Amino acid sequence: MLKLAGIEVDAVSVGGLETCIELPGFDLALDIGRCPMSAVKRPRVLFTHAHMDHMGGLAYHAAMRDLQGMRPPTYLVPRENHADVGALLDAWRRLDRSSLPCTVVACGPGDRVDIGGGRFAEPFRSPHRVPCQGYALISTRKKLKPELLHLTPSELQVRRAAGVELSETTEVVDVAFSGDSVIDVVDREEKVRKARLLILEVTFLDDRVPVDKARSKGHVHLDEVVARADLFENEALLFTHFSARYRRDDILRILDARLPPSLRARVTPLLPAA
Repeated sequence: MLKLAGIEVDAVSVGGLETCIELPGFDLALDIGRCPMSAVKRPRVLFTHAHMDHMGGLAYHAAMRDLQGMRPPTYLVPRENHADVGALLDAWRRLDRSSLPCTVVACGPGDRVDIGGGRFAEPFRSPHRVPCQGYALISTRKKLKPELLHLTPSELQVRRAAGVELSETTEVVDVAFSGDSVIDVVDREEKVRKARLLILEVTFLDDRVPVDKARSKGHVHLDEVVARADLFENEALLFTHFSARYRRDDILRILDARLPPSLRARVTPLLPAA
């Protein structure tokens, strides 16, 4: 379990094999991969796209929750995939002779979905080889109005008693998850650059796969991250989805050598199993 920017993350992600990012404090998962058993506990899954390594465990997740008497899960899926996900579940219901109870919600850029606890999910477009969207997870908070910060507690109490509104509601992007995407998502989406925690796929790290080939596959190359190092305002970044060609030592060595120190200090790589 990782803790980044104060947010717990339990995750597995290897490019082409599986990606499932669990956020226990939000009680949800971002993509399901092959459905790790720990992810069965998550009643809500936000899917970025329909590639097998991100969505393959969907029916299994629904089945395991039903088997264990848990409440039916809710799945957020891109609008482009909604009908096909419904058809997929219907096929599994016939094959499995089970009901696979769940709710499938279509959403996309421009939507705001309540995910409980005073939080919302806002999808944004992530350019990839198939329809894909990332998610910004946003919390609402109240804070004292700036013009009242100089007042003492007793002075604030007087104003409160007089019916003066002391606080204002602000929104904080706690997490942004890119899904699979080319680097353009960083250029386009302010929420990606400003999220407290950015979970960003960085599939390719060196010249074994050049930048142009990475882009043709719909993925991020580390060279593109380095070129934009000054754009990242995030408190913490989690790099995921490394190609299976990279070993743990390769990843750490390359990141240490290539990333500017100010960015490297905030980056945690999601390393493959030893």
